[in-house]
Amino acid sequence: MKNKLIVLALAAALPATALADDWMMRVRAVQIAPDVSSSLAGLDVSDEWVPEVDFTYFITPNIGTELILGTARHEVTLNGASLGKLNHLPPTLTLQYHFNPAGTIKPYVGAGVNYTRFYNVDLPGFKVDSNSFGGALQLGVDIAVTKNGYLNLDVKKIWIDTTVKTTADAYVSSLDIDPVVWGIGYGFRF
Repeated sequence: MKNKLIVLALAAALPATALADDWMMRVRAVQIAPDVSSSLAGLDVSDEWVPEVDFTYFITPNIGTELILGTARHEVTLNGASLGKLNHLPPTLTLQYHFNPAGTIKPYVGAGVNYTRFYNVDLPGFKVDSNSFGGALQLGVDIAVTKNGYLNLDVKKIWIDTTVKTTADAYVSSLDIDPVVWGIGYGFRF
């Protein structure tokens, strides 16, 4: 009990600004534009617009970590003919550097990793590997519109790959989706 009281007393003694504004939550509309490459000519994945949510924790005023969350359903085609659809969930974690943390216009860059889980795969006669790990790069800017509110523009390059197989496990093709993700949204610092 004594230790809890000491911790509470120390927390109360900290200036309010030391505990404020460490977090930012953003909601974005993003366009996922796959940059597809495959060992099977003509294999492609559709562009999609989806909602995305992210949370940034500021370790220092200039350095933050961002967790990006979103999911999408894409159509897979071969020479323009639909093979079916699949979903992917690619949570991405980036380490960011914010160049102008005290300014109205706050540009940042980031780099990190993503884990992609493919699910709800509806490709009759085919399946894909369920898991992918890859890198991620990010460039963005937060523009203050209120004391704690920001217009956000963001672009990411995410490396996502899988293997397409028949339902009998025969190899068909590699599939590198590697999207560029363009986003616009609103962030709130708290």
